[in-house]
Amino acid sequence: MTERSNQLAGATWEIADKQGDLSDNARVEAALNSFVRDTSFATATYMESCIHCGLCAEVCQFYTTTGDPKYTPIWKLEPFKQAYKREIGPFWFIYKALGLKRRVTIDELESWQHLLYDTCNLCGRCSMVCPMGIDISSLIGVARRGMYRAGLVPDELMALEGTTPHLNPEVFAACIKQLEQDYDIKLPVDLEQADVLLTISAVEVLKYPKALVDLARILNHMGYSWTYRSEGYEATSLGALSGDTDWQAAMNMKLIQAATDCKAKLIVLPECGHAYSELRWHAANAYGKALPFRILHITELLAEGVENGSLRTTRAAGSVTFHDPCAVSRVGGATAAPRKVLKALGVDLHELPGGGDMNWCCGGGGGVASIHRADELRHKAFQVKIEQVEQSGADKLYTSCSTCRQTFEDGGKHFDWDRKADSLVELVAEHLAD
Repeated sequence: MTERSNQLAGATWEIADKQGDLSDNARVEAALNSFVRDTSFATATYMESCIHCGLCAEVCQFYTTTGDPKYTPIWKLEPFKQAYKREIGPFWFIYKALGLKRRVTIDELESWQHLLYDTCNLCGRCSMVCPMGIDISSLIGVARRGMYRAGLVPDELMALEGTTPHLNPEVFAACIKQLEQDYDIKLPVDLEQADVLLTISAVEVLKYPKALVDLARILNHMGYSWTYRSEGYEATSLGALSGDTDWQAAMNMKLIQAATDCKAKLIVLPECGHAYSELRWHAANAYGKALPFRILHITELLAEGVENGSLRTTRAAGSVTFHDPCAVSRVGGATAAPRKVLKALGVDLHELPGGGDMNWCCGGGGGVASIHRADELRHKAFQVKIEQVEQSGADKLYTSCSTCRQTFEDGGKHFDWDRKADSLVELVAEHLAD
């Protein structure tokens, strides 16, 4: 990467990842065409509304932990804004004729790859505080689409896409069989009819497989008929995180078709934040009409069980605090659900300072946890969580996202911190009433 492009973004990395054999000009054209094509009335309004107040910087985890202005959320959109102003904005002809906005270059796109992917959790805090109502987080997602079409996505995110070898049907079937043997429990697959289609995330299978057993115990306790479906079982957001919206839509459609095939009335999403927001808020767009079933995050299902009496628990001792996953709480609106469950368990809840809807991200969301070159910056961002948890004074920490659990585990090892984030689902399963 050139010295000039490093200066543009203040980047300290030397190389941007590239996919395919497109020429530099072709990559720029692909990105610009995507930026223009994806500019809706809403995005255009956002582009025209920024007053450069800087409030978004004050709530960005990467800016506040480094003090570096290049991590200001709205600055991460600069190539997108530049293309909009020059190509389709209301005064585009003036900008272009007078050279007020240059054409976006390959150097800029390569530099901004690091800002769009490595330094953004898509956590939505910046969108919450913008006085002009700009949904900056959603614009980052739109910008990532252009980067994907230009073949300028971090390699680690691209490696997880396509055939999802980390959770292919053979791995899934073997995992189910092994768990049934280890825990002496039936995990039904491919029932012709069931009330609930249960989904899983790859992180659960690879890191926390006991979560699948605990989910089964809870659903059985609540009296649901449920099943996994071999043609659609993985709840994922990898396409959305990389910018490959076609692949994301295809993954969503697999779950929709699986639920339709078994006549499910409900899809339950696992402890995964971005997968929940993708299916909950975008699946109907892929389907083209209203969905014939409900979609709930597992914490919402547990909260419903508390309210209708189908979930009966014994009391759990001690003080706990809760980390709200961004895509479930702030973006998904399910902030109250885990608190209803914790109240039913009778624990002494110590809220994190500034927790709830404005809770700080774990630092690994938005795909950042998978990008190894971002590890140093991610660990800096994670220090916010250490401070929050310590200030809470609680004995134990729980969350409802497996990626958050993994990020806490990694951060704990890095800082030699003796705390970890446990699963709310596992806590409930441990205290099911007979």
